[in-house]
Amino acid sequence: MLAGMGSTDAPGTYTAVAHTLSAGYVGPRTASTIGYVVDGALRLIVDPGMVADRSAAILDPLAAVGGTPDAVTDVVFSHHHPDHTLNAALFPQARFHDHWAIYHHDEWTDRDAEGYQLSDSVRLIRTPGHTPEDITTLVGTEDGVVAFTHLWWNATGPAEDPYAIDPVALHAGRARVLAVADLVVPGHGAAFKPGPNTPR
Repeated sequence: MLAGMGSTDAPGTYTAVAHTLSAGYVGPRTASTIGYVVDGALRLIVDPGMVADRSAAILDPLAAVGGTPDAVTDVVFSHHHPDHTLNAALFPQARFHDHWAIYHHDEWTDRDAEGYQLSDSVRLIRTPGHTPEDITTLVGTEDGVVAFTHLWWNATGPAEDPYAIDPVALHAGRARVLAVADLVVPGHGAAFKPGPNTPR
């Protein structure tokens, strides 16, 4: 049984395809993990942030899975730190989503991210902790629910986020995501399957 079955946070359908264009990292240099999701007409980029080379980390992998920058319909920012937003302008036609609004060209449309659906298989939930505005993108795929999130930097955590403004909320967000996710795509690392050693 898939992790998300029966959870109220689970997407309504499981028809999306999720890709990791580039796995991020932290250390002397920092790069964001960048996701790409296709579901019907939706072409979604998650966290188009800092990378060493835009072509190698974003544009070339996007082309390899059949995408183009102009065809991207939507972009989600998990939060507003520059390492997760710096390359947003690569996608000139996209609607941009954060915790409280949608931005498209010169239009600002207020809406709460909690429960907002970008498609039948893609929804947003609020998961504060690292910042007050953090959100997680939940994607229903044929293999289960994929969670694009900054609740973890990578598979090992860290167990305690040293920059979290609200550690209690962060741990609550982890519990919420682990109740639904079959695969976690963390903010600065490769995707991982949650297990008993996953920091809670």
